[in-house]
Amino acid sequence: MSSASEETISDVTENSDSVDDDTEEDEERKITYSISSYGADYTADSIVKRLNDGAFYVPEFQRSYVWTRPQASRFIESLLLGLPVPGVFLAKEEETNKHLVIDGQQRLKSLQFFYRGYFRDNKFSLQKVDERWNGKSIDDLHEMDRLRLDDSIIHCTIFKQNRPEEDDTSFHDVFDRLNTGGVKLYPQEIRNCVDHGNLTKLLDACNKIEIWRRIFGKESFRLKDQELILRFFAFHMNENYQRPMKEFLDRFSHKNRRLSDERYRKMFCLFENTINAAGNALGEKAFRPTQNLNAAVFEAVMVGLARRLGSEEASDLAEDEVKRIYNELVEDQDFLEACSQHSSDEKNVRKRQELATLAFAGA
Repeated sequence: MSSASEETISDVTENSDSVDDDTEEDEERKITYSISSYGADYTADSIVKRLNDGAFYVPEFQRSYVWTRPQASRFIESLLLGLPVPGVFLAKEEETNKHLVIDGQQRLKSLQFFYRGYFRDNKFSLQKVDERWNGKSIDDLHEMDRLRLDDSIIHCTIFKQNRPEEDDTSFHDVFDRLNTGGVKLYPQEIRNCVDHGNLTKLLDACNKIEIWRRIFGKESFRLKDQELILRFFAFHMNENYQRPMKEFLDRFSHKNRRLSDERYRKMFCLFENTINAAGNALGEKAFRPTQNLNAAVFEAVMVGLARRLGSEEASDLAEDEVKRIYNELVEDQDFLEACSQHSSDEKNVRKRQELATLAFAGA
């Protein structure tokens, strides 16, 4: 299996993120959106209040706060000097009326930290700024300076998607296009930022299951292991696949971002039971027809095995049967071709899942 389109995840040693899979190789389907947007000017103290109340929020999974204290201090100094500062970009969630910070996290978090009085675990006193404010915390500011800071204006652009109504994934595109500085975010990193909620918590919990960690290896810095788990859920729960793979996963993630607690528990048990059955039978080399973990093999085998485990005949599926079926699948030329050649094509997705499902059902 050495095709250029083969989707593989290298054996995990120093770096678990060497990935060549169909979520990156697919041509993107260009969606035309209808977006409503408007500008709003907020004072600094009102923004901090909204951040503290959760009305404006930065998802816990978003890229870490990376500014140094001098960088954050310079931003606060700009406000004290009355200088214009770059605006921020917010997405309004219709269900909650809350605003997701799409762009501007570093600026807003710096402001919030200064008002709280702490920068990480240390007192937030301004560094490398004008001597009038150098070394001062929020409580040390002269009353006139404090009022000037409170009344400083930060412009916000707020948007929401109107159409298409059935494909509300513009948040992903906007976030990706605005966050182009530094290291480009991977698709699952964007999903965990934009689609925060019970689904992202579920993926994180599943990702810590011991037998899955032994199979995949060290946790992926770029969340490729979580993307595989998402892929399993998406195909197990939704058979209406349309390429590209990335957008299929985007839609599933956005639609299911607010799982109920009951559904969370059911999905966790589904993945745990399936990965335990696979891992116990196949060991740490599971889903590796060669030395690399193959995403399409993982997807098809996990879906086929989960369907069997969910059937009435699940109790009679022994470990040696799982191993036998798996070995027969990865020796089947049709199955291998569907996993390695144009593996994101609809026909190949259907083919490998049908073969895996029939193999486990006929055990």
